[in-house]
Amino acid sequence: MNSLFTKIGSRRRMTAGRHRIGAGRVRRLIGHAAAVLAVGLSLGLVTASAALAQGMVKGQYGDWQVRCDTPPGAKSEQCALIQNVTADDRPNVGLSVIVLRTADKKQRILRVLAPLGVLLPSGLGLKIDSVDVGRTPFVRCLPNGCVAEAVVDDKLLDQLKTGKSATFIVFQTPEEGIGIPIALTGFGDGFDKLP
Repeated sequence: MNSLFTKIGSRRRMTAGRHRIGAGRVRRLIGHAAAVLAVGLSLGLVTASAALAQGMVKGQYGDWQVRCDTPPGAKSEQCALIQNVTADDRPNVGLSVIVLRTADKKQRILRVLAPLGVLLPSGLGLKIDSVDVGRTPFVRCLPNGCVAEAVVDDKLLDQLKTGKSATFIVFQTPEEGIGIPIALTGFGDGFDKLP
């Protein structure tokens, strides 16, 4: 796990979807993500943080939801701040963005579930308000997608709380990056509500 997104220069072309997605698409995505995660859980293939995507909604903060669940074997409920999005120009390319505190409350983790078929060596890029934050590697692939994760340090947390939008970048080829924008509206309030 990276301690922060690493800055890497790039000459790659990036295409970005629009920031607005319809409420119907968001509901379909959440329903689809819950179904896929339920299958993954039944097979024992999905991590506890990914399982939170189908947990009980404890609050809505802009485009973000706080969802909580008690994973099998856990002593207490775990909560995460979650947003699911797709690129408007490529409905088959979507992300689940999950931010949580570890059970010991000592670290904050950003996990992103990207679709299968992404180019793994290029990692996951992140820009906040058009400022390049860097990249983090994918750490594993599951039957429903590939997971990239990074520890959220104070600087990145501040950028996420004060920014207006973030663009996560996945690569399908070395030359073609796909930018998937997410709104950061409500991120700060939602994060502060995490137990």
